[in-house]
Amino acid sequence: MVTPASTNPKVTEIGNYIFRVCFIDPFQGPVMAKFATETLKAKRLGLMVSSSSAYSVGLAKYFKEAVIASGATIAAEQKYQEGDKDFKAQLTAIRAAHVDAIFNPGYYNEGALMVKQARDLGITVPMFGADSWEAEALIELGGKAIEGAYLCSHYSPQDPSPRVQEFVAAYKKRWGDGFAPDSNASLGYDSVLVLANAIERAGSPDRAKIRDALATTKNFAAVTGTITINEKRDASKSAVIITVKDGAFKFVQSIAP
Repeated sequence: MVTPASTNPKVTEIGNYIFRVCFIDPFQGPVMAKFATETLKAKRLGLMVSSSSAYSVGLAKYFKEAVIASGATIAAEQKYQEGDKDFKAQLTAIRAAHVDAIFNPGYYNEGALMVKQARDLGITVPMFGADSWEAEALIELGGKAIEGAYLCSHYSPQDPSPRVQEFVAAYKKRWGDGFAPDSNASLGYDSVLVLANAIERAGSPDRAKIRDALATTKNFAAVTGTITINEKRDASKSAVIITVKDGAFKFVQSIAP
């Protein structure tokens, strides 16, 4: 099995026939910490964590560890539950801690409301989320308040890489100019490319040989980055930072492991 977008580390731990082409949460956390401390120059970070989501709790853990290792601090951490609509109390507490930026390792529906309410409270510092923020609904729900927010992604159609631009052009030719491929489309495409390459290298339809070929995938040039499958059958690759600008997602930078 090759999964395009399952980021929880436990997925590939189930068995040695399970692989992925996306990066995992222990990588995404440090990437966002690096972005916050190096690009945003933040020294004091605020954190909004969904205590009812294993994804959010796990990602927050990896983010905190990397922030502390960098010499910066988590000045305020607040919790909420999936489905909550009002975050004003938590945001007020974070505002009182005088943070330089706020990270929400949660989903886009709560994230969008969080940003809107933060701006209503006069919080002007940068706010950013994880790959789970990447949905058009984030922009629809957040409106003008979400402008300038950042998030982590597996890929951006604005990435100037020739391989990305070739993929985007081919996708639009197939589906129409109004359909720009998102991360799920590119990861799905890459999962098939990686599997096809392994079958070709195996030279046989034998499942064990294909598994072994997948396990030895190295420096494979894919749309979402150069993929190397490590000993845990996870993909070692870069991540992309995107922002919301003029009501659309825009490429900011690529961050390598």
